[in-house]
Amino acid sequence: MTDRHDAARAALEAALAATAQANPDSEANPDSEANPYDVARQIVLRQLALSPKSRKQLRDKLRQRNCPDDVAEAVLGRMTEVGLVDDEAYAGMLVRSQQAGRGLAKRALARELRTKGVDDEIARVTLDAIDPDHERVQAERLVAKRLRSMHGLDATVQVRRLAGMLARKGYPADLSMQVIREAVAQAPEHQRD
Repeated sequence: MTDRHDAARAALEAALAATAQANPDSEANPDSEANPYDVARQIVLRQLALSPKSRKQLRDKLRQRNCPDDVAEAVLGRMTEVGLVDDEAYAGMLVRSQQAGRGLAKRALARELRTKGVDDEIARVTLDAIDPDHERVQAERLVAKRLRSMHGLDATVQVRRLAGMLARKGYPADLSMQVIREAVAQAPEHQRD
């Protein structure tokens, strides 16, 4: 975790505690005459306490909770000013975690960012920072790991299954086929005696 993320998390927790202390019964009785800005702020802080979210995800949650659009935009604007809502940081975190955890390539990452509501320009800048060599190394790791469980299958079956796996993870076909052919050719079971 970065110092910036830790500082934002601490600010979020402090804001959530202060809001809860100021309006202890607003969540328990949503029909009370609570300030709509306070209610929206509480919703956003609670959502951010659960996990990082994009501005669009938070806006959608506020709409789902029948928050007026002008109130939602004002609260989200203020949260952006203080650094609690930051789509650039969110996009970077999402890309890093999806690359490391699921081994996704640029195309699949772009789809994830779009699904989460990250602006196209922010997504493009974030994805442009990905090193193509890292993507190749990641594809090689995925293929090597999966190939170990395919021992004894015909080479064409292995190639087909590996190509499908990499395609689902967003790897380009030309890179996938290069990596797969090299790995299958080097597999001990396909070596000529």
